Amino acid sequence: MKRLLFAPIAVMMASSAQAQLRVVGATEDMAAIAREVGGDKVKVDAIARGYQDPHFVEAKPSFILLLAKADLLIAVGRELEVSWLPPLVTQSRNARIQPGSPGYLDASQGVRILDVPTGTVTRAMGDVHPSGNPHYWLDPGNGRKVAQAVKAKLSELDRANAAYYEQRYADFDRRLAEAEKRWDATMAPFKGMKIVTYHRSWTNFADRFGLDVIGFVEPKPGVPPSPQHTIALIKAMKAQGIKVLLVEPYFDLKTPNSIGRETGAAVLVLPPSVGGEKVITDYIKLFDYDVDKFARAAGAR
Repeated sequence: MKRLLFAPIAVMMASSAQAQLRVVGATEDMAAIAREVGGDKVKVDAIARGYQDPHFVEAKPSFILLLAKADLLIAVGRELEVSWLPPLVTQSRNARIQPGSPGYLDASQGVRILDVPTGTVTRAMGDVHPSGNPHYWLDPGNGRKVAQAVKAKLSELDRANAAYYEQRYADFDRRLAEAEKRWDATMAPFKGMKIVTYHRSWTNFADRFGLDVIGFVEPKPGVPPSPQHTIALIKAMKAQGIKVLLVEPYFDLKTPNSIGRETGAAVLVLPPSVGGEKVITDYIKLFDYDVDKFARAAGAR
């Protein structure tokens, strides 16, 4: 009798688990948005962690296995993952998630892209992205557009649950809109403030909140700071009264700290991705953390 009673339950649990769409985000940010929209109808994993530089991710066999089972891959696009994601996708031999297939989503399509270079792009310019800045998720308006694209893709792959994904998206959109009011109020006193950043990660964040990025610790994208560039940057920061220098957590702090000592600017280590700190467990908490920490640093100057 016990076997007859428990067997159907086991079958039901297995069926429920199999019904979940398997989603892989190239980064924690894409995965976080997928979780918001997909809820308990999806099983979401990420490849690049929030504390890692997403331009450089060590390819591991476990990533190939993860992609081999995926129903949907969400890529950041704009060449962010060009050095590591395409080989992993090819080696997965999963026809569902190859570029151009129904299970491949380039999340950058339809969002607002900044820093699109004009003219010919060469290696002499550093690691410039020919199709624009790939850190677009740091504008919450773009996060909303990514969520819309994820909703559409999940509904396409799982039509039976389209209404569920619509409801999940609507709830995320509502919470994001409420949070934007809070962030706008916090950042309002700093509109027009001039800052310096290490890498070009913060272009969209700065544009969204009215900050003016006047320089970078890197002389060119992806190129380590040189003494000559650092001296010139210090002079520019002193001349313009720059009081905040943003640094991503995966960069060496030696040069930024030196610049801070010379200029009196606060060296603010700020994670640009979900998971960059343990408390940043979702997309909205990413902005809660970064906006609060920026305001504290800028307000103390």
